[in-house]
Amino acid sequence: MKINFTGNDIILDDVKCLNLDLTLDCGQAFRWEKQPDGSWSGAADGVFLNIKNEEGRFILKNTTKENFETIWRRYFDLDRDYEEICARLKSDALLSATVDEYYGIRILNQNSWEALCSFVISQQNNIKRIKGIIKKLCQTYGEALENGFYSFPDAKRLCSLSISDFEALGTGYRAKYLARLSKAVASGEIDLDKIKILSLDEARKELLKIYGVGTKVADCALLFGFGFYDAFPVDVWMKRVMAHYPDGLPACFDGISGIAQQYLFHWARNNL
Repeated sequence: MKINFTGNDIILDDVKCLNLDLTLDCGQAFRWEKQPDGSWSGAADGVFLNIKNEEGRFILKNTTKENFETIWRRYFDLDRDYEEICARLKSDALLSATVDEYYGIRILNQNSWEALCSFVISQQNNIKRIKGIIKKLCQTYGEALENGFYSFPDAKRLCSLSISDFEALGTGYRAKYLARLSKAVASGEIDLDKIKILSLDEARKELLKIYGVGTKVADCALLFGFGFYDAFPVDVWMKRVMAHYPDGLPACFDGISGIAQQYLFHWARNNL
């Protein structure tokens, strides 16, 4: 990857295996919006970004070098060798063609708090509605950024809200989960940073102690917000996929089963 700083923009050349449409709209993040010019706008860690792929060059508009190095480099997982990973996954019969068809899906390294809240909201919900609820949450309690985007409110901002406050956002029965979760994180009862340094099994056990968090929500949060690339979320689509693996996941998935899951999930949604 080559990094060029041009005026207020950052231009990335020779980035392998990054498809913005597939990565930003595959159900792992809910605050990215595609623009009329084909670019994507979103926010992470309280910073707005517009990013576009122009003939293989990725342009990050109005981005400082500091924000690129401290946020976006890790967020888009730019230092991981996805070419090697995809080649390895293609040794599996089902993924052999799937990786080629949907080449460019990456795991986004999201903020742990935002990912956990987002997947609590995602329970028994469709993507359009999830995005709407999260957008309203940010507009109501986040800080204004640029171009109509807002930061994701932290636990200290949300811990004083009542269940009815969360219900007013359209969260439904999930309101009581969010209210209790906000208070627990704000008070330190739940330490998200400590969970990051546990083993996958121990981290999952800790998240499952949280009111309203089941196995699927825990694994999604672990994969997309805590850096556990071996987490393998199983929803209704993935249950169908697992019929293709009666003997369990293949060895080529070891350590990167979460990346494999994203390819399989996308294949399932388009083919089953």
